[in-house]
Amino acid sequence: MHATVTNLTDDTIFYETSGGRANAERLSIGPSSSTTVAKLGSSFRLHLGRRPSSNSTEDAVYREDKALLRDSSFVIKTRWTTGRSWKVINLPEECPWRIYQIRVSRRQKQVVILPKRDLSSFLSELPDTLPLSSVLLPGTHDTMAFYGWPVSQCQFMETPLPVQLQSGIRVLDIRLSVIKGRLIAYHGLSPQHAPFQHILSTVHAFLSAPATCRETLVMSIKQEDFHVTSPATFSKCVHYEITNGPGGRDMWFLENRVPTLGEVRGRVVMFSRFGRDGAGWEGGTKGLGIHPTNWPDSEKLGFTWPCKNTLVRTHDWYAIPSFLSIPEKVELSTKVLLPPEDDSPIPTLTITYFSAASPLALPPTIARGFGWPSIGLGIEGVNSRVGRWVLDMLSQDSRDQRREDLEKSHQRSSTDGPRIRGWALMDFYTDPVEHGVVPLLVECNYRGRKKGDEGWM
Repeated sequence: MHATVTNLTDDTIFYETSGGRANAERLSIGPSSSTTVAKLGSSFRLHLGRRPSSNSTEDAVYREDKALLRDSSFVIKTRWTTGRSWKVINLPEECPWRIYQIRVSRRQKQVVILPKRDLSSFLSELPDTLPLSSVLLPGTHDTMAFYGWPVSQCQFMETPLPVQLQSGIRVLDIRLSVIKGRLIAYHGLSPQHAPFQHILSTVHAFLSAPATCRETLVMSIKQEDFHVTSPATFSKCVHYEITNGPGGRDMWFLENRVPTLGEVRGRVVMFSRFGRDGAGWEGGTKGLGIHPTNWPDSEKLGFTWPCKNTLVRTHDWYAIPSFLSIPEKVELSTKVLLPPEDDSPIPTLTITYFSAASPLALPPTIARGFGWPSIGLGIEGVNSRVGRWVLDMLSQDSRDQRREDLEKSHQRSSTDGPRIRGWALMDFYTDPVEHGVVPLLVECNYRGRKKGDEGWM
C-alpha cells in the first residue's frame, strides 16, 4: 500500500513505519511538504522533532533526538472503514495535530497532517484588522431544527446550540415564528420548541465567557410564519426581543456593512432576512445589520447583491432535482468559496449553503448520503464531498509548492496556500465523521495569507 504523507504544519515531523528498528522505514517531513511512503502498513508512528541540520543525516538526528521522539511520538492506526472516501484518525488528546486519511485508489492512500486548532476560540487568534469577508466561518443551516425527521430536521439532537458554538460554528441560521406574541424557533410548519430568548441566553453566555469573549457570531434571522403573521409584526417582535433580551442592543452589531473582526468581538452581527424597509428600526434598513436587497428562490447559479462597499456573492440552490444532483450541488457551492475569476474592484463576501432537499432526497440523505459509495453501492453525501474538496485543495497546494521548493530551495510558511473564504452553512455538520469537516473549514483561515493583504498583519 503506497501513500503520500502531507505535512501542513509548521513542525518537522519524523515518520516511522511499524515493525522493528532494523526494517522500519524512517523519513523526515518538513513543514508544508509531502513525501511518498513506499509501504503503508496497518499502523505507523509519527514523531514531533526538530528540523535536521544541513550536515546531519536522518539517522544522526534520530539518535540525537531519541529521548524527545520517545516522549512525543504517536502511533497512527490506518485501518479503513468501508464506505468512506476519507476519515479522521483517532489520536490522543495531547497530540498537537489533526490527521486525515484519504482513499485515493485501492492501493493508494494519502495522509494529511494539520495543526490542531482550538475550535471553541479560533477567531481569537486572528487579527482585529480582518474584515468578516476575509474569513471562513462555518455555519449551520436551520441551526435549531432538531425535530421533524426526516423532512424538517437539519441538525442532530446531540448537537444543541452550546455544542455547536464550542465546535466552531460561527454562523447561525435562526428561523422563527410568532406564537402568542413571542418568537419561537420553527422550520416551515414544524415547531422546534426553543424560544428566541433561550437562544439569546445561550449566545450571550458564550460571548461573555472569559475563554470565548473574543469570538463573534453572525446570526441570520428569517421569518417562517409569513402566511399568518405580517412582516411588520414579525419585525417588531424581533426588535423588542433583542432590545430587551440578554445582552440587550449592546450585544448586536446592527450597521448595514461588513465589519472587521475587531469591531465585533464579543458581539453578534445581525444578518436580517426580514424587515423589508426597516420600519421601526433606528436608521431603517441601515440599522438592520447586513440586509440583503434581493434573495431569489433557489437560484442554481447563485446571485449577488451590494452591501455598502462589499459585493456579496450568494449560493443557495436548495431545491435540487434528486440525489443524483449532489455532485453538481457540491461543485457549485464550493467553487464560489474561491476568489472571483474576474478581479472585483471592491471586496467580496461569499455566503454559501451546502444544504439542499428534494422530493427524491430529503435533507439527511443530501447531507449524509447513503450506502457504501466507495465500493459503488450508494451515494456520497454533500458533507463528505465538501470535506474531500477542502483536503484536496490544501494538499494540492502542498504538492505544487513542493515542486517550487525543489526549484527554489526554500520553504514556504504554512500561512500560504489556497485562498478559500466565505460563510459556509451545512446540515448535520458532524457527519460523516465527528468534527471532520468543520476543522477543515476553520483551517482555511490560516491559509492563503500574505502580510498586508486582506487585513492580515
